[in-house]
Amino acid sequence: MKAKDKVTLEALRAAKAAFLLALTREGASDVLDDVEEIGIIQKLVKQRQESAVIYKQQGRMDLCDKELEEAQVLTQFLPVQMSEEAIREYLQGVISQVGAAGMRDMGKVMAVASKELAGKADGKVVATFVKELLSE
Repeated sequence: MKAKDKVTLEALRAAKAAFLLALTREGASDVLDDVEEIGIIQKLVKQRQESAVIYKQQGRMDLCDKELEEAQVLTQFLPVQMSEEAIREYLQGVISQVGAAGMRDMGKVMAVASKELAGKADGKVVATFVKELLSE
């Protein structure tokens, strides 16, 4: 606030509001665990990126830039994303560990991979690689 950095302030306020909302939802515990916190921040980043795309399509570069800056502020609170090569290596290990033989075992592989890669890799990328590796 003292630095007058409006972008950072708005991004952090949005994160705080999302955390408070998650804590007050029905059936929620008193404390958020790391996986829930990372999920909330990922959701906020994704929302800002999607909004930026829409604003860009509509020619509103001022709003697009604001959304991208807020997404960048929030991204610094996420774990470092794994490279595609590291994801492939990890998934190959999971496939051999689970004993997956084909596409019918995709659910088994995704169950293990989703827990372990939460916050470290995008779920769509993981699913794409699992399909690719199981179809070979």
